[in-house]
Amino acid sequence: MEKVTIIIPNYNGKKFMEGCMAALEGQAGLDFKVLLVDNGSADGSLEYIREHYPELEVIALDKNYGFSRAVNEGIRAAETPYVILLNNDTKVRPGYVAALVRMMDEHPEAFSASARMIQMHHPELLDDAGDQYTILGWAFQRGVAHSTKRYRKPARVFSACAGAAIYRRSVFEKIGYFDEKHFAYLEDLDVGYRARIHGWQNLYCPDAEVEHVGSGTSGSKYNKFKVRLAARNNVYLNYKNMPVLQFALNFPTLLIGCLIKMRFFKKRGFGEDYKEGLLEGWSTRKECRKVPFSFRHLWNYFCIQARLAAGTFIYAYEFLHRKLIKPAEK
Repeated sequence: MEKVTIIIPNYNGKKFMEGCMAALEGQAGLDFKVLLVDNGSADGSLEYIREHYPELEVIALDKNYGFSRAVNEGIRAAETPYVILLNNDTKVRPGYVAALVRMMDEHPEAFSASARMIQMHHPELLDDAGDQYTILGWAFQRGVAHSTKRYRKPARVFSACAGAAIYRRSVFEKIGYFDEKHFAYLEDLDVGYRARIHGWQNLYCPDAEVEHVGSGTSGSKYNKFKVRLAARNNVYLNYKNMPVLQFALNFPTLLIGCLIKMRFFKKRGFGEDYKEGLLEGWSTRKECRKVPFSFRHLWNYFCIQARLAAGTFIYAYEFLHRKLIKPAEK
């Protein structure tokens, strides 16, 4: 019996489909189902899939509703205990599916497990080893641009990267699905945050390896759309998940984080886009569904605050390693 459904959200990703599907066909040792959710693609993606993979189940949406809506459609349609969310610009390596399922089976306390993501065009470098969050309000990819010789051990992370992660499907009914208000960006950190509030863990599975192009849909690491949306969603993330006292405690560092990022994006020509995103997030924050505070989750909030502090030190260490230690090694 199938234990996992692999959900591939797609928007104009025809050029990635052959590689993505071929890698999945190479998986062995475990039965799984593949479900593609198309966000109104106009590049012939659907025609290509129906011609070359007629057996593949497809949910075709009438327009681009964003990543969150697409994966929610897939999760609700799935009937297996686990779901894997997989970006179309990926190629999974042998044993990927089996490793993720095995980790979830061995850890009933886990909501999710993040894969070991490797840069497709620089296979000696990592792309993501689980996502972290800081008291500055900065989300970052653990291990990004570090050597693939590192991050070989399982670990607890703040959140799984939804580009190649497995989730326990039943938990979504308890904590809510991906927030469709986010559209895209930070939606995986948001759902991972909610899971932690409810006492679930998010893990990193180093045995599940996947090659990732990165920014396959948006087209670049920084652009006006991405910068504005990520800034807006960062406001949503903190407003929704932090109780009033925790938000007040973290407000000074969150403000410092915003000011630093404002300067960073201004230098790259995206200062106004970042500011507009923050203003939009603040003005529309009450449209989000805030996580109700409960005293039975009080210990979980303390643990989250500790993780935010730890995430800040991890970010500083990784930043210094990339900027100072790595050049010295060359």
